[in-house]
Amino acid sequence: MVRIKRGNVARKRRKKVLSLAKGFRGTHSRLFRVSNQQVMKALRYSYIGRKQKKRQFRRLWITRINASTRSTSNLTYSRFMNKIKTSNIALNRKMLSQLSILDPQTFSKIQTLVIEKTAD
Repeated sequence: MVRIKRGNVARKRRKKVLSLAKGFRGTHSRLFRVSNQQVMKALRYSYIGRKQKKRQFRRLWITRINASTRSTSNLTYSRFMNKIKTSNIALNRKMLSQLSILDPQTFSKIQTLVIEKTAD
C-alpha cells in the first residue's frame, strides 16, 4: 500500500474551524477539538436565533402599537388591529410601530381615520 499524507486537507479543515472560533474565550478558540464543538454549538444557536429574532421583533412592534393606541384613544391593540383590517388600511405592524415612535401625529390621524370608518 502506498502511504497517503493528509497534511494539507487536515490543516485546511482545522484552520477553517479555528477561524470560525475566533473571538471565543480561552481554549475554545485555540484547541481544535474544543473549538470544533463550540463552533458546532454556535452554528446551532445562530440558526435558532434567526428564527427567534423574528418573533422578538414582532412582540416589540405589538407592544409599541398597544402602548400608543392605549395612550391616545383608549383602544386595545386587538381592537385597533381589527379596525385597521376592516377599514382596508394596508400597513403592517412594523410600519405602524415606526409611525407611533417617529411620527405620532400621523399615527393619531390613522387612529381617527380608523375609528371614523368603523363607526359608520
